[in-house]
Amino acid sequence: MPLPFKSFDDMTPDDYANIGLKVGLEVHQQLLTRRKLFCRCPAGRYSDAYDAVILRHMRPTLSELGEYDGTALMEKKTRKNIYYRIHHDTVCTYEFDDTPPFFIDDEALDIALEICLLLRLNLVSELHIARKQYLDGSIPTGFQRTGILGTDGWIPFGDRRIRIRQLSIEEDACREVSDVGHDRVYLTDRLGMPLIETVTEPDMRTPQEAAAVGQILRRLARSTGKVRTGYGAGRQDVNVSVAGGQRCEIKGTPQIWRNPRLIYNEARRQCSLLYIRGLLHERGVRPETFAWAHQDVTAIVSKTDYEPLRAAIAAGQVVRCVVLRGFAGLLNEPTQEHTTFAKEFSDRVRVIACLTQLPNLIHSDMASETLAGRDWKQLRRRLRAEHGDALLLVWGNAADTETACHEIALRAKEATIGVPNDTRQAYKDGTNGFERVLPGAERMYPDTDLPPLAIRQERLDRIAARLPEFVWDREARYHALGLPSDVLPALSAPRLAALFDRLTGELGLPPRFVAVLLGQRLKALRRRGVPVETLTPEEIYAVCAAHAKGRLSREGVPVVLRLAAEHAPVAGGAEAARVAAVFAEHNFTPLTDAELDEAISRRLARLDSRKFATPQQKARFLCGLILDDYVGRIPAAQVVQRVAARLPVAAPVSSQP
Repeated sequence: MPLPFKSFDDMTPDDYANIGLKVGLEVHQQLLTRRKLFCRCPAGRYSDAYDAVILRHMRPTLSELGEYDGTALMEKKTRKNIYYRIHHDTVCTYEFDDTPPFFIDDEALDIALEICLLLRLNLVSELHIARKQYLDGSIPTGFQRTGILGTDGWIPFGDRRIRIRQLSIEEDACREVSDVGHDRVYLTDRLGMPLIETVTEPDMRTPQEAAAVGQILRRLARSTGKVRTGYGAGRQDVNVSVAGGQRCEIKGTPQIWRNPRLIYNEARRQCSLLYIRGLLHERGVRPETFAWAHQDVTAIVSKTDYEPLRAAIAAGQVVRCVVLRGFAGLLNEPTQEHTTFAKEFSDRVRVIACLTQLPNLIHSDMASETLAGRDWKQLRRRLRAEHGDALLLVWGNAADTETACHEIALRAKEATIGVPNDTRQAYKDGTNGFERVLPGAERMYPDTDLPPLAIRQERLDRIAARLPEFVWDREARYHALGLPSDVLPALSAPRLAALFDRLTGELGLPPRFVAVLLGQRLKALRRRGVPVETLTPEEIYAVCAAHAKGRLSREGVPVVLRLAAEHAPVAGGAEAARVAAVFAEHNFTPLTDAELDEAISRRLARLDSRKFATPQQKARFLCGLILDDYVGRIPAAQVVQRVAARLPVAAPVSSQP
């Protein structure tokens, strides 16, 4: 496809249809359990503290069919030292494969089955646990225990369905601390926590659709009230392809709103790689004709003024040059926003050769000053490079630079084929980078430590009897009530959904008022540092009940909630004791008409000496003073009405909440 590519903001659904965009999701969600999945260690205890460090080196193993997984072989080339920081409160010998697993945690299995039913999946009759190789070190055993619970489900999306391929239950991996050179460091506090992975079919047609579907799956899981929340508790892998390209996986995006730009950049990258392949074929560079060479050129560039090279040579490092026949001018081709084709090579060198200090290579297409012109000419003579060839220089120790040269050649040959199957890492600017080759089926093999577990109908019937309302049905009901769309995600949480139904049903409060209170006012208080998470549903109900009975104005509800949240616990008190204490300590008795008139007269007397641009401005100011003086004791609409009667002007302030 000819470039330039349209900008992110200018792309339309038709544009994405023209490039054949397909997007699928793999949504990982931690489950809210007391224990980990296959041991009895506590779940959800995060800490940067650790008691010991364990060093391990990973080695690939054969699958049950006697084959090696490509990802495992790639990780072997990195020669990584994997360091695990362990805390005695959160890990045991199971996590390091020194103790057999316990049977799967029943609490986690019930939650996973509940979400399977909400996704309308066809459930398995027996759960078979498999081992999935992970040689990046994120799991100390080198494999993750996982099992498929259901297949072939769906969720509604507009006028069509998004198909759900499968849902698996598995154990979470470690948290990465750092990855520099050949040393990778992990914290093990998250290791082994119960996790579900929901995989969709590639049914999303635009980046925006992928984000919308991700939100539906997120709210569906949260509607159970049995999943963890917070940064990192839910993570998504996004699978992207375009016509003529390959499925590439963008790994571990923790924030759904980032997905559209990540998808756009991956689609753009694949279109660019296909365009570069076309240019190479026009030049006669194909897989069977691809040629390259490399040499140690430390002596040639020993007097360079380019600081990274000069520092490397001073430190005794080696400089190698790779010549790619027929690649001249292509390394500056744009692939993503603010990214060129050269980064494809830099990423491979960084990840596999472990040359992590950037810049880790320079090339002959660079517009910026690196080597002097005479140095490039001398390098071309040494490697017998023609005008149409590209040169790339890497530096480091002898072994790493040798690996880097071969990875550059491998990536260049892949460019003659098109788009390689990659797992990509997401960056905050919306671009992505190489993480590893995409794993294959060879990394899976049966786990012989755990027998199959029957999923009995009695268990499913028990879970089905307490399923929450479908999140899309609940949101449709809220839409019919005229609720603001921005409060719907908050009301998807079961705690707030149940409270909403109680406040509107039992107390008869207006749905919009309740929705704004639960979905906006509490959030605003939280942003101001008020510990609203300490408020119980009964405390919120008690405050709203006071308003429903006329003891508290509408404007006073968030005020009392703030005071209750900040109030010290009441020893031995009833469930809403803090609310009762607030009412006892503060006067929220409603003002009588006479008291309101007297307050208006008193304030008006003080305003006689002040000048206002218009009568309306004076009325607004007066209403604000009265409401501040008697917060929670008088409805704003009543104040507006009384002030308007005393100051005959147009409506001075809005009486809306």
